[in-house]
Amino acid sequence: MKAILKNAVAVALLFVTVATMANGPEKTFGKKVNEVEKNIMAVELDPIFKKKGDKLLVSLLNLEQKDVTIRIYDNEGRVVYKEILEGKLVIEKAFNFENAFENDYTVVVTENKKSFKETVEIK
Repeated sequence: MKAILKNAVAVALLFVTVATMANGPEKTFGKKVNEVEKNIMAVELDPIFKKKGDKLLVSLLNLEQKDVTIRIYDNEGRVVYKEILEGKLVIEKAFNFENAFENDYTVVVTENKKSFKETVEIK
C-alpha cells in the first residue's frame, strides 16, 4: 500500500511540474523555442566539394528545391559540361577526371543566385 501511495505522489509531482512549465511565462519557455525555430529556418547550406584523387564529389541540400546549375569550365573558360537540376531536394554528383586532358577544371555550382566553385588540377 505504501508503494502505491509513493508512486501516486511521484506521478502527481511530475504532472504538476510539467503543467507548470507548459503554462509558464512565454519569456522563459515558448520564446526560446521560437528563437531556435527561427535560427533553424535561417540556415543556408553551401555545397560540399570533396576531392578523391582525380574524382570530385559534389553534395548539396537544396531545401528550397530551386533550380541548380552545375557547369565545368576548362582553364580557357570553355564550358565542357553543363547540367540543370530542377526541383531536387538532395543533389549528389560525382565527376571523374581520370581520362581528362591535362588542364585545370573549375566546377561551378549555382543555386538561388549564388555561385560556389572548386578547381581540379589534372596533370
